[in-house]
Amino acid sequence: MTSVLAWLALPQFGLSTLFVVSLVSATLLPLGSEPVVFGLVKLDPGLFWPAMFVATAGNTLGGAISWWMGFGAERAYEQVRQRPPRELAVLRWLERFGPITCVLSWLPVVGDPLCLLAGWLRLPFWPCLAWMALGKFLRYVTMTSALLWWFPGSFVP
Repeated sequence: MTSVLAWLALPQFGLSTLFVVSLVSATLLPLGSEPVVFGLVKLDPGLFWPAMFVATAGNTLGGAISWWMGFGAERAYEQVRQRPPRELAVLRWLERFGPITCVLSWLPVVGDPLCLLAGWLRLPFWPCLAWMALGKFLRYVTMTSALLWWFPGSFVP
C-alpha cells in the first residue's frame, strides 16, 4: 500500500491521478475517491488545498457528465415512448426543490443518480453544477480533515 501511495504522490501523477479517480467516482461506476485524496494529502500535506480543488473539479465534472447522460437518456426515452415518464416521488421532490438538490450529490449511493435525474428533469445545468461543486468541495474538506485528525503522522518513514 505504501508503494502505491508513494507512486500517487509523484508530482507527475499525484494530482492528475486524483482528478481522474474523482471524475470516474462521480459517475455511476462504483469507485471512491476519498482514499486517494487522503493518501495524497497524507504523503504531502502541502497538497491539502490543491488536492481539495482538484478532487472537487474532477468530481464535479463527473457529476456534469452524469447530468448530461440523464438529459440525453430523457430525450431518448421521450422519442421512444412519445409521452412523459410517470411521476415518481423522487422526481417530484427534485422538481420542487430544483438545482439546490444537487448539493446532495456528495452522498454515497444516491448522489450520482441524483445528478443523472437532474439532467433527466432538465433542471438548469449551471445552477446544478454550482450546487454539485459546493457539496463535493465541502465533502472533500470535511472527510479529509477528519481522516487527518484521526490518523495523524506520516505514512512514509
